[in-house]
Amino acid sequence: MIKKARYFQSLENQSLSCQLCPRLCHLKPGEQGFCQNRENQGGVMYLNSYGKASGFQLDPIEKKPLNHFFPGSGVYSFGTIGCNLGCKFCQNWEISKVDQWDSFARSADPADIAQAAKTAGATSVAMTYNDPVIYIEFVTDVAQACKEAGLKVVLVSAGYINEEPRSELFAQVDAVNIDLKAFDESFYKTLCQGHLEPVKETLVYLAKETNVWTEITCLIIEGKNDSPQEIETLSRWIAEELGPQVPLHLSAFHPDHKMQDHPKTGLSTLIQTRHLAQSAGLQFVYTGNVYHPDGDTTFCPTCHQPVIERDWYKIISNQLGVGGFCKHCGGTVAGVFG
Repeated sequence: MIKKARYFQSLENQSLSCQLCPRLCHLKPGEQGFCQNRENQGGVMYLNSYGKASGFQLDPIEKKPLNHFFPGSGVYSFGTIGCNLGCKFCQNWEISKVDQWDSFARSADPADIAQAAKTAGATSVAMTYNDPVIYIEFVTDVAQACKEAGLKVVLVSAGYINEEPRSELFAQVDAVNIDLKAFDESFYKTLCQGHLEPVKETLVYLAKETNVWTEITCLIIEGKNDSPQEIETLSRWIAEELGPQVPLHLSAFHPDHKMQDHPKTGLSTLIQTRHLAQSAGLQFVYTGNVYHPDGDTTFCPTCHQPVIERDWYKIISNQLGVGGFCKHCGGTVAGVFG
């Protein structure tokens, strides 16, 4: 299904300027944007991914990763194809950079997605795998259908979006994980074909102007974004601008896409960056893509006792009471707990 899109301006000779994200793609008739989801058809912007998906999967919510949003619950996940960033290290490039729908397209009516999630026993539906920003019209319809079915709505996004559509995108969202690629503009420019500042603006917006539960992931690439100075600066910014209670997930890079020759990130590097982030004031810092039980565990920020212990994505012990109260000391753990 092709649906008329929002957030574009008309130019001369039926050309268009897409206003959805900071790329501001200029499209002549018949052209698609960088994201491959938005197309100029005769001077009107259309979303060519509406009603299509690259697959469906029932995941543990911790896989998004979201460790403080209904821990242990199931989330029904899907995505489309394409992306509005061009990360050379993309871990999902088979989806984000594919240029043909034929091998991926599956019917994905919003009401059917909500019903399938309910049938699967999920608590929430996640739009993930590629960035939901680029199919915002589909996102909002799916979110409405999920709300009507009593489901929570989750997004996994790089947060690369302009101010006006940003408020619409997150209006019906309950939780989000934002992929903060690095804390360096040159990294975003050379390795992601984007810019850092719009992502920071999205994170500040989420923290200060919404009730959306927010967690952050940073893929750690040795020699690229793992310097102690950068990790400390990133972590202090999160603590001061967003709040020390915002969870940070530090995930290990593995060779992929256009960085096949770059070494994978070692466990010792993740442990070091985790300690730096904790020392900078963050209460909840996790490690990902490696086996590290300590980095999977949620600790009470008051008494420092483990309150949720995990083995990969499986919860093996939960010492949180109703409302997120630590059973050891009565202190509060930030999050949304069912």
